[in-house]
Amino acid sequence: MKRIAVFTSGGDAPGMNAGVRAVVRSASAQGLHVYGIYRGYQGMIEGEIKRLEREDVKNIIHRGGTILKTARSMEFMTPEGRKKAYDSLMAHDIEGVISIGGNGTFTGANIFYDEYKVPFVGMPGTIDNDLYGTDFTIGFDTAINTAIDAIDKIRDTADSHNRLFFIEVMGRHSGYIGLYTGIGSGASGILIPEKSNDTESLIKTLKKGVQRKKLFSLVVVAEGDETGGAIEIAKRVKDEFPQFETKVTIIGHLQRGGSPTCNDRILASRLGHAAVEGLVAGKKNVMAGIVNNKLKFTTFKECITKAKVPHKDLLDLSEILALG
Repeated sequence: MKRIAVFTSGGDAPGMNAGVRAVVRSASAQGLHVYGIYRGYQGMIEGEIKRLEREDVKNIIHRGGTILKTARSMEFMTPEGRKKAYDSLMAHDIEGVISIGGNGTFTGANIFYDEYKVPFVGMPGTIDNDLYGTDFTIGFDTAINTAIDAIDKIRDTADSHNRLFFIEVMGRHSGYIGLYTGIGSGASGILIPEKSNDTESLIKTLKKGVQRKKLFSLVVVAEGDETGGAIEIAKRVKDEFPQFETKVTIIGHLQRGGSPTCNDRILASRLGHAAVEGLVAGKKNVMAGIVNNKLKFTTFKECITKAKVPHKDLLDLSEILALG
């Protein structure tokens, strides 16, 4: 193998640039030529492919977003689009690809291999931390630290005004951001997709706080909670607590941006190096992940089909700590 490519796809995540840097420098150390594919699968289709040298990835480890840009490609979901993508790769004599993204990225790679036998090795790049086969995904640590920083500021105004705040964080299908952010910020309640019928439980918890003369409360809500987002839940709970001024804050895409934390930079660097090593060793259709601080390759099929749910001990802990 002499030529490989790297691209980022799906939602951007802090640390993707650190991953691209690690891929380029690890591959260069082995004498490989590395090409960057811009704008994900859509760029692959349109031939937006450029040679990357070591100098091209200097001073990017600290930057959020992705220098390779990203896009969601409906065209790649068609056989005609994938044929164009294959032709673009062959025009540059690319023999293997490293994909940094999430579930949709790996689904596309899996189909592409079945049709054209181009080996892919994936790196988990998503703030949602919802991929099976790795303890943490690139961008998750930065996202929860960004959310906690915002909630710490909200706490100040909640305390000053005797308010009940509902704070919505990202996580349409996964509650990892909500759970970690809620525990880390000392929230009085955490509502995530993995927990059902939790609105009534939340009301009971908040009432216990009122009995203890608690002056304010913070509730963290994942956007994908079954009872609705923060706005809908606030409406349901507001009438139960007339003594509080109820407010809603949606943190939104703030969680996707910003300079990656040290943890995300190191994770992305480890996985970038491992992805190159795996590709050179002949691995294909697998994702490089870290489980119990050890490198592990997991098939795309497992990553896509197996559910990754928060540990029960963390769910139990969140309820115990909320009673304080």
